[in-house]
Amino acid sequence: MPNWHEIGEQLKQAGSTFDLIRRKYLKELSEYTNRNVIIYYSGWLQKSNIDGLIVNDADKNGLMTVIHKLDRAKGLDLILHTPGGDTAATESIVDYLYSMFGNDIRAIVPQLAMSAGTMIACSCKEIVMGLQSSLGPIDPQFSGIPAHGIVEEFKRAYSEIKADPIAAAVWQPVIAKYNPTLIGECEKAIEWSENMVSEWLKRNMFNGLGAAEQLKAIDDVIKELGDHSVSKSHARHLSAKKCQEIGLKIVEMEKDSKLQDLILSVHHACIHTLGATNAFKIIENQDGIAFIQSAQNIVIPR
Repeated sequence: MPNWHEIGEQLKQAGSTFDLIRRKYLKELSEYTNRNVIIYYSGWLQKSNIDGLIVNDADKNGLMTVIHKLDRAKGLDLILHTPGGDTAATESIVDYLYSMFGNDIRAIVPQLAMSAGTMIACSCKEIVMGLQSSLGPIDPQFSGIPAHGIVEEFKRAYSEIKADPIAAAVWQPVIAKYNPTLIGECEKAIEWSENMVSEWLKRNMFNGLGAAEQLKAIDDVIKELGDHSVSKSHARHLSAKKCQEIGLKIVEMEKDSKLQDLILSVHHACIHTLGATNAFKIIENQDGIAFIQSAQNIVIPR
């Protein structure tokens, strides 16, 4: 018979009701696909004012924790729900995933994988999306302002002032709000993100295409996802159909009803957890090994 301490440890391992339900569906999904499954979920839609909601370097600790004892020969299905985040952290995470699973990584997007989340999805061999799923543009941002937009504004100012020097008086207060190095930083950030995604597409999703076909496919994707003048807004939601049209390798979730049910059950269980508990980020595998970040309740005395 287990003693009091051992029972306490069992209760800790079992987790909350939210954990039990979420892990149940994660396990069922993994058993159905015979692949490793990891959820990488942010609660930015439920808890928008918390630090750490975006993709950041701390997330790699979570991925290291949940990948540690997995059978890597089974590949990885990475279920993404994120607003995006830091470019350097994204590059580091993708490099780590490649080192663990090679190219056998499939992204699953039940609802939203925006910005850096889209970049991670583009590093995979294919992306599973449903009618409700969306990716987003990958153009880098500076304090919420698109780098492409800043460069375009400077070019427009230069052109108008060159044509009519009097226009300098109109543009001066606009240009004055930017620091002297900003244009160079914007151009570097754009080049970095586009080169990164281009290399990932070449390595994995478009691997096997002929050289000319591969180059065109990559250019088409980068133009649609990376150019602010094309996407119009960093917050734009790109449907599965649109993602297919621009050339990404999309697997339609609805074509396998069992897979669809299991994916959406995992998703709904995650959203319930994020909405009803203090958790704001969940990284977890099908064996119940989890790295969950929680916000602390602060009681302010009256």
